[in-house]
Amino acid sequence: MRQKQLTPYERLEIARDIKRPKVTDYIDALFDDFIELSGDRLGKEDASILGGIAFFEGMPVTVIGHRKGANLEENIKYNFGMPGPEGYRKALRLMKQAEKFKRPVITFVDTPGAYPGKEAEENGQSIAIAENLAEMSALKVPIITIVTGEGNSGGALAISVADEIWMLENAVYSVLSPEGFASILWKDAKRSKEACEVMKMTAEELYAGGLCDQVIPETEGGIQEDFSDGCMKIRKALRASLPVLMKTDTKTLLENRYQKYRHIEGEYHAIRRKAQ
Repeated sequence: MRQKQLTPYERLEIARDIKRPKVTDYIDALFDDFIELSGDRLGKEDASILGGIAFFEGMPVTVIGHRKGANLEENIKYNFGMPGPEGYRKALRLMKQAEKFKRPVITFVDTPGAYPGKEAEENGQSIAIAENLAEMSALKVPIITIVTGEGNSGGALAISVADEIWMLENAVYSVLSPEGFASILWKDAKRSKEACEVMKMTAEELYAGGLCDQVIPETEGGIQEDFSDGCMKIRKALRASLPVLMKTDTKTLLENRYQKYRHIEGEYHAIRRKAQ
């Protein structure tokens, strides 16, 4: 049963709840024999991106996701789920490894955005994100992205150029945070509730616009209230989609991915024209 209708801002609050499951919770619940792989092989390790190899019901897969903490100490360690360029380079390294060994890639998105600090910019943040977008668009293995919390800005997009984009019912996915949107558009971050209404960032709205392929229902109060039920639904969806994508020939897979993002681009321009 679908939960009662919530406002976009109410869904954002649920998506940001500190009790919301983290990528490690999904890995433990959905996959077997996960082995973490660290480092970008160029600079350093970025703990805000977690990645490695595992098995999904006997199928080898590569799993990558933003990592947030369950408390302040962990959030500081993981930079509140905001990766720097090293994190995105690590993610790309693991995706290229997956391509070499013909493993599907499953990514979990939950980030306020890429880290906007001076050091990140000096070390090539924008380039790292751009390279991920380009490489993922042509990656010769299936990619499934699951937006589990908040997916903001290029920080989310850098690991979510996928064949299928799924969203939990209370997840949000947008060009930037509502606070950032309000600050830019109205010079007032306090108008974030109003921004949530304007941005069309909820799973329901994005599904209606064809930007999200599947909405995974949550129990009332969010998946944090019944994690086992939520994981069962995700497992069922993966069980249905992975074999189909793995049987799709590479040429068709890449063409379908290309057409998907041409459609998303068309929807974006349509929204801009309507807003003008």
